Formats: sequence, C-alpha cells, structure tokens
Amino acid sequence: MSKDIRISKGLDIKLVGEADKIVSEAAESKEYAIVPDDFHGVIPRLIKREGDSVKAGEGVFHSKTNEKILFPSPVSGTVKEVRRGAKRKILAIVIAPDGANTSLEFAPLDLSKATAEEVKQRLLEGGCWPFVKQRPYDVIANPEDTPKAIFISGYNSAPLAPDADFLVEGKERELQAAIDALGKLTSGKVHLTIGKDSGASVFAKLKGVELHKAYGPHPVGNVSTQIAKVDPINKGERIWVVKPEDLVVIGEFLLTGKLNLTKLIAVNGGQVENPKYVRTKVGAQLEDVLAQVSIKGDNNRIIKGNPISGEKATAQDYVGAYTNQVVILEEGNDYDFFGWALPRANKFSVLRANMFSFLSPNKKYNLTTNTNGEQRAFVLTGEYEKVFPLDIYPMQLLKSCLYKDLDEMEALGIYEVAPEDFALTEFICVSKIPHQQIIREGLDVMNKEVG
Repeated sequence: MSKDIRISKGLDIKLVGEADKIVSEAAESKEYAIVPDDFHGVIPRLIKREGDSVKAGEGVFHSKTNEKILFPSPVSGTVKEVRRGAKRKILAIVIAPDGANTSLEFAPLDLSKATAEEVKQRLLEGGCWPFVKQRPYDVIANPEDTPKAIFISGYNSAPLAPDADFLVEGKERELQAAIDALGKLTSGKVHLTIGKDSGASVFAKLKGVELHKAYGPHPVGNVSTQIAKVDPINKGERIWVVKPEDLVVIGEFLLTGKLNLTKLIAVNGGQVENPKYVRTKVGAQLEDVLAQVSIKGDNNRIIKGNPISGEKATAQDYVGAYTNQVVILEEGNDYDFFGWALPRANKFSVLRANMFSFLSPNKKYNLTTNTNGEQRAFVLTGEYEKVFPLDIYPMQLLKSCLYKDLDEMEALGIYEVAPEDFALTEFICVSKIPHQQIIREGLDVMNKEVG
C-alpha cells in the first residue's frame, strides 16, 4: 500500500529532446578520471601515486576527515597523472586502463545474517559509501551516524530527466539486495517514491520499503520535497539519500564482491538529433559518450545533469560519479532586439506579460541558455513561492545565506533544503540571482559552524 505525496506548487518545464529508450555502448575511453570536486566537501588524500598500478574498485584516495571513506578506480590500469590546480589542489586522478579490467574482489555478503556494522564496513572498504548522501547539508553521509530514515526517489520530475525505471531495468535482484542492506543501517524506515503512473514499476515490487506515489509538478521528484511530506527533518537529525541507479551498484557489489561502476546515461536536449541512453563507466571521457549521438551545430553548451541544476562541462571532461544525464542546449549568446519588451509566441515564461506560453501548457520548447538579462538586486514579485512547495520562505532564506546569519538560517529551514530545491526559483528569477550557489554556500557555512 502506498502513501501519496501531493503538491500543487511547482513548475513543469517541457523541453524538446527527451531521450528515446534506445541504448548505445560507448567505446572504451583512452583514460578515466576521478574528480574530487564531484564529491562536495571532500578533501582528498592520495592512496595511489603516479605510476602505481590499480585494480577496478581499489581506492585511489580517501577523505581527509574520514580515511574509511574510499574513492575507487572504475577500471584497472596505471595512475597516469595526478592533475593539480592552484595551491596544488587535486583536480583529477587520471588512470590509463590496461584493458583487462581486473577487479578487487571481496567475498559475497550473506545479507540474511550480516549485521549493520558488517554491512557498513563492507560498503566502506568496497568504495560504495560515496553513493550514500545525507540531509542536512547534501554531502556524503557520516558512517558514524545512524539515520532516522533513508529516502530513495524512484521518480525524477526535472526537465528532460532520465526514466528511473529504464535506468535500473532488469536489476531487480541488485535493487532488493541494496534495500535489504540499507534497511539494516537505519533506526527507521526506507522510503521509496515512484511516479503516479508507475504501477508496473520495478520499484513497486521491492520489499522492505514504505512506498509513496508522487502527484504534482516538479519538484515533486526531489528528495527534499518527499522528506518534507513524509518525515520532516529537524535539528540534530540525519536522513540518508541514495539514487536508484546507485542502489544497483551497491546491490551488485554486495552480491558478487566486485564493484561495477558501469551506468546508463541519458544524452538528450534540443541540440541532439537522436537523443538516447548510453552505457559507459564512471570516469569515462564525455567525448566518448557524446560520440554516440548526432549533435546539431557547434554553438552548444554541454550540461552534466538536468538543464536547471546541472553543471557546465566540456567534451574533455569526465562522467561524474553521480552523473545520469548529459544535456546539450544551444548556447544563448545572441541577443533579441528589444529583448523581452516585444510580444513573443515562442518563448517560455511563468509571467503572462508579453508571453503566450500559458496558452499552450503542453507545448515543448527548445530553450537556449540565454538568461535574458543580467544580475540585479532582488525584486519582490511573489513568484518564488508559487514554484516552491516547501513550508519555507525562499527569499528570506536566500538573504540570510547571503549575510550568513546562522540563527536566522536555522530558523528559516536551512536543514531541509539542498541546492537543487532552488533550481526553479533561480529559473524564474527576474533578478538572475544564482540561488543554488547561494544555498550551497549557506549549507557549507552551517556544516562548518554547526556540523
């Protein structure tokens, strides 16, 4: 029996370029890389040095604050380069594959007999722990904590989001193993959310979870929205969050003893002629993934993640540990005569002034990255609250993060949010203010000062 999660505030941004359910295999990359910046808040300490050999699943570096949290290599080979930036910051650990893909092996874990500590220890030594994130702060979970609940969102409501069911198709056994393992690590329940039309979903068949169905516009698929509706987080509490595709990695590792960092990625967007899914490995070069699709023109932006909360990338970058989507949009570096002053029928807007998108609610748009304006002071429009379903004042929280008033941030609900929850308010912001960056910095301040 499922418990419904319903919201009315939010916004569905319908874009052209949704990925067809076709899978292509990416070619083996000439090099793979682990990028520490993919794991927010982690300061790396190297285990392997240039020239060292490494097996797939073997730790390449660990967290400075907790040496038990290992970050493994996706392939076997040799550490080709430790790429550094300013002040010798580690930007990437580049690995040249040997083609053998020899894995570090562990004995399969009997989940029916394993204790919580045994499960936790196996996930740590196998390099799976970075897939377990925590709220508050949206960082890798502290293995010393015991969460009051674990949340998994099997429904992604973001624009052009990959189909969560398709990402884990045929992996029922691995999913169930991961659920069984994670269930031992919490004092509460494992909550799983699926879409309203996902009655035949693979997630609906899993045991050991409390199932919820999500109704409403984006961000109903965001974990923060689901937590707020099901089991709100308070000061001092911890909730862990795991993505469905990462459950597959965890489950397969526990069942086989080998870490397999192969994943499906949706490559889509308005500039992709044949949007599809591509199977590749974490750390692979993006150019090998993009080679599987046809891209229109050359004035484009590559985005790792969804269009409203992803990060700008280049073809020379690498597939991140949490990447499940790569979007190609036209670069918005052109300017319209009179901009937004003239009536437009082909632009999308939540405001009805000069725009007619409200007359075609189901129309799909081919948007560019043009923000149609420059950053300016906050303007009180009351629009943020219309797309923000949490019981929080978004503008007041943003301002408190800007001037770093810890007491005010706490009172306004900083523990309940992650940067992605402010993607819609940033998208509709007439002031073009980087909401997600502000929230990220606010969370970092709270984590440092309060913990």
